[in-house]
Amino acid sequence: MELTVARIGRAHGLRGEVRLDLRTDDPAARLQAGVRLTTVPSSAGPLTLDAVRVLNGAWYVRFTEAADRTAVEALRGVELVVDADVSDEEDAWYSHELAGLRAELADGTVVGTVEGLDPSPAHDLLVVRETGGERTLVPFVRAIVPVVDVPGGRVVLDPPGGLLARDAEQLDVDLPAADGEA
Repeated sequence: MELTVARIGRAHGLRGEVRLDLRTDDPAARLQAGVRLTTVPSSAGPLTLDAVRVLNGAWYVRFTEAADRTAVEALRGVELVVDADVSDEEDAWYSHELAGLRAELADGTVVGTVEGLDPSPAHDLLVVRETGGERTLVPFVRAIVPVVDVPGGRVVLDPPGGLLARDAEQLDVDLPAADGEA
């Protein structure tokens, strides 16, 4: 299975350097000069890292195959990927491990299916396609997703009221009229 390490961002300078939008928690191990990475879409690569540097917490790279600004601008949005099987850390999962899992409440009520993860600055968001077809982003934190059972094919959700689209459908309550209104 392919794991996205980074997404190529905007060009930086005139000599073919680009900023990366990281998707890995260990960029120093995955992003080193000389490393050859496959791409999504595959027609954009593979790409070889020619130079890597970090400036104010941002990662910048140059590719052997794209030597100037014009060439790297054409790569914007391309994903750099590596092959990965399963995460070897406890309480850490790759998006491909979660995709397809059944999302259910603690009582066993099926809410939908996990489509993957959306990275965000604070924490990842679990992308759930609810049974009604709605796409819902669920904060991927232990308080809301207390159980991830990959072998069992499910995640258990304990969402606060109003988080899921199905909550809105269940709130078919008549609101009292304001004073003076009929």
